Amino acid sequence: MSIASVIVDVPAKQTDREFDYLIPDKWKSIIRPGIRVVVPFGPRMVQGFVTGIKESSDLKKLREIKEPMDLEPVLNDELLQLGDWMTEQTLSFKVSALQAMLPAAMKAKYEKNVELTDLTSFDRMHEDVRSLFKHRKTLTWKEMLEAGKPSLFHKELQNGNLEVVYYVKNRLNKKTVRHVKPLLSTEELSEALDSLSASAKKQRQIVEHFLHAPESVSLKNLLEIVHSSAAAVKALVEKGILAEYDEEIYRDPYENRSFEETSAFRLTDEQAAALGPINAAVDAERNDIFLLYGITGSGKTEIYLQAIDKVIQNGKEAIMLVPEISLTPQTVKRFKERFGNQVAVLHSGLSVGEKYDEWRKIHRQEVKVVVGARSAVFAPFQNIGLIVIDEEHEGSYKQEEPPRYHARDIAIQRGLSHSCPVILGSATPSLESFARAQKGVYKLLSLTKRMNNSTLPSVEIVDMREELRTGNRSMFSEKLFAKLEDRLTKGEQTVLFLNKRGHSSFVMCRSCGVVINCPDCDISLTYHRSNHSLKCHYCGHEEGMPPVCPECGSDHIRFFGTGTQKVEEELGKILPNARVIRMDVDTTSKKGSHELLLNAFQEGKADILLGTQMIAKGLDFPNITLVGVLSADTMLHLPDFRASEKTFQLLTQVSGRAGRHQLKGEVVIQTYTPEHYSIELAARQDFDTFFEKEMEIRRLNHYPPYFYLALVTVFHEDLIKTVSVTEKITKYLRSNLSRQAIILGPVASPLSRVKNRYRYQCLIKYKREPGLNALLKNIINNFQQETAKGQLQIAIDLNPQMMM
Repeated sequence: MSIASVIVDVPAKQTDREFDYLIPDKWKSIIRPGIRVVVPFGPRMVQGFVTGIKESSDLKKLREIKEPMDLEPVLNDELLQLGDWMTEQTLSFKVSALQAMLPAAMKAKYEKNVELTDLTSFDRMHEDVRSLFKHRKTLTWKEMLEAGKPSLFHKELQNGNLEVVYYVKNRLNKKTVRHVKPLLSTEELSEALDSLSASAKKQRQIVEHFLHAPESVSLKNLLEIVHSSAAAVKALVEKGILAEYDEEIYRDPYENRSFEETSAFRLTDEQAAALGPINAAVDAERNDIFLLYGITGSGKTEIYLQAIDKVIQNGKEAIMLVPEISLTPQTVKRFKERFGNQVAVLHSGLSVGEKYDEWRKIHRQEVKVVVGARSAVFAPFQNIGLIVIDEEHEGSYKQEEPPRYHARDIAIQRGLSHSCPVILGSATPSLESFARAQKGVYKLLSLTKRMNNSTLPSVEIVDMREELRTGNRSMFSEKLFAKLEDRLTKGEQTVLFLNKRGHSSFVMCRSCGVVINCPDCDISLTYHRSNHSLKCHYCGHEEGMPPVCPECGSDHIRFFGTGTQKVEEELGKILPNARVIRMDVDTTSKKGSHELLLNAFQEGKADILLGTQMIAKGLDFPNITLVGVLSADTMLHLPDFRASEKTFQLLTQVSGRAGRHQLKGEVVIQTYTPEHYSIELAARQDFDTFFEKEMEIRRLNHYPPYFYLALVTVFHEDLIKTVSVTEKITKYLRSNLSRQAIILGPVASPLSRVKNRYRYQCLIKYKREPGLNALLKNIINNFQQETAKGQLQIAIDLNPQMMM
């Protein structure tokens, strides 16, 4: 007797375990760990993951697996074990951990149909129901609801004339191309040609084509070659001379792009010294973790490329992670130019089908390198030789939805399983990583010089308070404006950075002082000029811009703050000849728009690249000589203990876009708090001093890397309920954790209401609490019934990246 242990696709506490199912004899050779199956669960069919095969079960009566969804395992043994580890580390459901490893196309699609139990039942049914079935046996659930007669259907279900049948389908949509091939030998084709009438000219031409080229050809190409229509081919198929069939092809997101092959560059002495220990670890199959700490423009990417080349030569595979979709085009270009078709790409800018096809290339071992964002860390390689995480400090490597994993932790865990090194690269490493490197937990590799011996850009800090005092109310200081004009005259390019999108931050009435807020969130609405509307950037609520104040009726309603749209508009007024490309969420929402905008800028079709965070990192254009930061304070005053660190990282990264090649670079940072250490030290690109100063503050306030954090957030539509549940949780933790643990709260979250739900939280700071995970699981279990109804929600984030 063969029995499969199955994790079912029902994310709930009661179902978060393995269920035993009998394997029917006909599926025994196919079903093994890592395969997805369709299983009966209660009255319905669901997708499940087979996690193991055994000979016996404690249960007497077992249900059978209905059918497999795959012929080959989609998750290998290592990824199944990683799923166990993730479940424990992120306090998530096992099925959520396994689902996170697969592309969206492989998430199950559930369909519910109403079907006749047998053909005789048709005559027994009420005529209104019968009229809907007519010449068919099945009605979709949607069609049944639209018929508007649920009581009649319910009665027929009770009478046994109808039944509800559940279907589990893949969302897979394989791309196929129609092909044509000859069914006859060359001699037989000659005979067939003679038998065709002289008037069937196109058919004769097609047969003549196959006499000269008997290979299979796509229908599209064949019709172009012989200048014919599909009717002639169809006639030959009916005569048994040709056969038509569909051939599956990969969707290639880069099929219209050509990549010029490049070879390895000669390394500087510093680069060679950094690459040496990495190559040694690759050869020795040693799980070393390297922190490659190199200033902006020091050539970290070339080290990654040469290390990966070594991995490929050793017959192994490599994963290369980048944080932003905007970084991907340039990184993909470099990797495709170096490694050609051995590269697969996985990021959110691809369509569902493209992602699925790229994933299959990896799964089928047809490529050696994967380049992608966070989820590419789960690439189903069998023999990993190296994992690289570029810009390792980036917050986007942490998933904010369950399972709340950090790609860095997954990479380190996979490195352990494959006995391979992991490289964490950054010009501004996270404090946690740099502290580990200082302690020797990670191996520190430093790059202190830029490539081509180019110098770091000179940085000027402009106090915007002084600009106001001198009567300059523009968003551009005198210095920045003069430098912008100078660059336009010289034909050089500028990057302008602003960490906001939209036109203005908020809309306020100058008569009564009211700020227009989102009705469902405690946050001001942002004005978007393109469609004259107000939008909430948290829940998506949108409304028209009111002509007068909704509170007092005054027409003194004005926009405050500065968004990217407003900057673009201002540039049009003060520098009418400047060609501006704006990059923010609004202008890059269409597929491929990142690459189009960046290519246009690289080709010199614009003088100024204006954008949000997505332009701050990784971009390498030779003609950029000026970087302007319009407001360095945007992130500095957020209620987040990492605010200074994030500000320092962002300013250092964006400054690093200037003067990366022959031309010298300049940076202007505009701020209302020029004396803040994170701004002063970012201007000097002095990470070491920043690290010491910030570490002292973290030590005094008991924050990472001196303490670990766990954040518990409670959501509910009723404020009193939200507060009482958070109080209960805080009380429970206080009475069960050691005295060394610091518990803050309950307190309203910085964003106290989002999507009409109040948010309260408590924060746990701890050093060693071996029982904490068990306590947090108990909290989830205790409120299971209430959270299942959907009104109450409890989110637990271990090592949170966002405190909002």
